[in-house]
Amino acid sequence: MGHRALFALVCTVLAAWCVVATPGAATADAGLPSVGGNFLWGVSSSGFQSEGFAPDSNWSRYAGSDYRNSVDFLHRYDEDIRNAADLGVGVYRVSVEWARVQPNPGEWDFSFYDGMLARIRAAGIQPMITLDHWVFPGWEVDRGGWRNPGMVDDWLTNARAVVDRYAHLDPLWVTFNEPLNYSSKEQSIGDLGALDVAPMIDRMVAAHRAIYDHIHAVQPGAMVTSNIAYAAMGEATADASFVDRIADKLDYVGIDYYYGGSLSNPPNVVAQLTNQPSSLILEPDGIYYALRRYAQKFPGRPLYVVENGMPSDNGSPTTDGMTREDNLRDTVYWVQRAKADGMNVIGFNYWSITDNYEWGSYSPRFGLYTVNVTSDPSLSRHPTAAVPAYHDIIATGGVPGGYVPTRAPALCSIQDLPSSCLNPVTVR
Repeated sequence: MGHRALFALVCTVLAAWCVVATPGAATADAGLPSVGGNFLWGVSSSGFQSEGFAPDSNWSRYAGSDYRNSVDFLHRYDEDIRNAADLGVGVYRVSVEWARVQPNPGEWDFSFYDGMLARIRAAGIQPMITLDHWVFPGWEVDRGGWRNPGMVDDWLTNARAVVDRYAHLDPLWVTFNEPLNYSSKEQSIGDLGALDVAPMIDRMVAAHRAIYDHIHAVQPGAMVTSNIAYAAMGEATADASFVDRIADKLDYVGIDYYYGGSLSNPPNVVAQLTNQPSSLILEPDGIYYALRRYAQKFPGRPLYVVENGMPSDNGSPTTDGMTREDNLRDTVYWVQRAKADGMNVIGFNYWSITDNYEWGSYSPRFGLYTVNVTSDPSLSRHPTAAVPAYHDIIATGGVPGGYVPTRAPALCSIQDLPSSCLNPVTVR
């Protein structure tokens, strides 16, 4: 059965869910307020994906020579931080890679991160530090990685050292990046078997809970999360396996939102599985449903969009003509709507400041600044049209009050069924 036919069947059986108007042309929201001066605008990146010159790790072993040296953030971080500062961002998300700071057990080298994080602070930007963005040292691979019960103690030894060293910078903290996706990747690139997934998640839960307490002991008032990869119709499983088990140790809810799907635009599963960016469905209004879901689950808890961006094939628009700048403006519109509707949204990070290594290739591209890793030895940063768009958004606290989204809200978004059918968002 095709995806559209499947959605039609669901809506036939659950007709009450689908009594909504077919989306048409969007109209202006003349009264949409800005998000205010305390809102945190940021950019995101991760260590292995951007640094280059990778030390021995689970990912360097998998990627091999295809990794090259990514966009060489290791030596060019000053340029990227200057570009971020010129945008006007208040937050720069990075990861402190365990494999780089502890290349061997008991051997430490923080020199790169000392300089880079100091530069972020000198630019007037607050770091958001991810403790684990899916990368761990080769010597830990040899010990069994997350199959090894001793991984938790080893992980905490590193994480505590990172926290102790950088808490004085008053960073925001992310413990694990997209924990369920992490376990999925470990199945595809490592020795993690299907029966090892639940124990890995158990160990990440234990590690998060322990490091949360340590962060708050060292940095009173710290803000800590583990960001959630928002996956349509999969959140109940994600919540039960991880989020609900650390809910009392989440100072803010970090949400990553990228792809859509709806009765209007049934998801292209083949495109997702085969990594075809131009065929992926981008429905910016879906971020409203993601925020609404967690605003209802955790009333009053701060919500932060830790990652959002648009994949493209070498910078080209998607098949329906969506450009990076249009996707950014439309998404920010719905973030503003969420905040205007009473949701405690405190920040938004664009993924990513530059193109980078996307866990297997240099396509798709997500960067505000595009970098042709495979064809340009100089690794020059080229601004996309989203750079001035984001600059203006930050300067004015969002899109203007009369902004008209380029895409009308989708019919029955899969981001939050049945709520998106029973209580659909509209452009006011």
